[in-house]
Amino acid sequence: MATAANNGPLVVERTYNAPVKAVWEALTNNAQMKQWYFDLKEFKAEPGFEFEFSGGPPEKSYLHKCVVKEVIPFKKLSHSWRYDGYEGNSLVTWELFDDGDKTTVRLTHTGLHTFPTHPDFARSNFEAGWNHILGTSLKDFVGQTA
Repeated sequence: MATAANNGPLVVERTYNAPVKAVWEALTNNAQMKQWYFDLKEFKAEPGFEFEFSGGPPEKSYLHKCVVKEVIPFKKLSHSWRYDGYEGNSLVTWELFDDGDKTTVRLTHTGLHTFPTHPDFARSNFEAGWNHILGTSLKDFVGQTA
């Protein structure tokens, strides 16, 4: 049974030794995203833009279907996140906080509890994934964390 904590948002926050413009470009420029994030066929930071990508454990790949919901340049990007053929819909929000030559990124993923009860959709997998993406992949791309 899911607990209130498991139904709450997953929040991961990191600070990078990179200006907000560089971090925003890493989050919104498809050529840059392919280097550290997912291989998206196309991406535009425009509300209503639909994008998809495949990912998951080595044994099974899932088609992720997403729609950009909100864009505030250099401050906020949010998009839906669901899996083709499965119940559930979630929201991923990237918030950027400018601190001169450093940038703090707060990622909030809500709605994880709407996904089916399946080991591949376990909250712990999202925690591990987002911590790796923000703590290693994005950090290595934009520079060392502060």
